[in-house]
Amino acid sequence: MTNKNKLFVTENDLRKIIGSWDSLALVINHISEYPEHVSALMNISMDDKLEGSWRASWLISKIHETYPDQLEPWLDQIIDFLQKTTDSSKKREFLKLISYYPVPEEKTALMLDYCIRHFTSASEPVAVRVHAMQILFNISEREPELKHELIQLIEHEIEYHSSAGIKSRGSKLLRKLYRQQGTDYKSVNNRV
Repeated sequence: MTNKNKLFVTENDLRKIIGSWDSLALVINHISEYPEHVSALMNISMDDKLEGSWRASWLISKIHETYPDQLEPWLDQIIDFLQKTTDSSKKREFLKLISYYPVPEEKTALMLDYCIRHFTSASEPVAVRVHAMQILFNISEREPELKHELIQLIEHEIEYHSSAGIKSRGSKLLRKLYRQQGTDYKSVNNRV
């Protein structure tokens, strides 16, 4: 429906549309034209009782790739939602999204605790752990006193709970962390 060149799409309309993979590109284009509808998509993605709501989280990640400014205002709510959800797909997409932005100051302690727990949990999917590790690194850029502990955490996870993703991202972050401390990563580790 249009009214004065504005398209009105309800949250229920979006729920139906995201039920089909064939329609997902249409939603991305729609949100680019009507950014005020991001809130409906966010509501869907944060409803763990709704079957397929993880697709909305995936869409939000895709929208961020093209229109990153539309999602930054949602960071606080996304961080709060992460504390409650057990959906690994949503954790992956939302942690990835958060990793692109500075963690809001008032949410730093919350995210620090969350990311340490999820990064060091061998039962979490690798992508969740990798994004949690990246956020920990990002926080350490603002809180340099955390760098030494982060080095130890990353080295421990590479040694005891490694995967290709953990080893790859971990090695890159360790190089940066050691360089910032004036130490050559290669001289300390032979994992490169």
